[in-house]
Amino acid sequence: VQLQASGGGLVQAGGSLRLSCAASGTIFRAMGWYRQAPGKERELVASITNHGNTNYTDSVKGRFTISRDSAKNTAYLQMNSLKSEDTAVYYCYARNIWTNNNYWGQGTLVTVSS
Repeated sequence: VQLQASGGGLVQAGGSLRLSCAASGTIFRAMGWYRQAPGKERELVASITNHGNTNYTDSVKGRFTISRDSAKNTAYLQMNSLKSEDTAVYYCYARNIWTNNNYWGQGTLVTVSS
């Protein structure tokens, strides 16, 4: 199982970024992203199931959109109206449909300058 994350970088407040996460190796029940800011616990940002059901943490609702290309086993996180508090390392994950184990991609740093 492999997860290849891409995207992220430095953006000014109010700007946009898109994260991608390409998974391979098995079938996944859900995919999404967690993030961890300095000195804070890791939190779930957004997730999407293989049925297309989505879930967002309250602080990103209306600003972030998660989507999935099932044919490519790739998830996308479109992040708009970014705020300085969105600065964190973002980790994509994919949940195995058979075992419910989570697999993780490499962290991607998102830095929002105010």
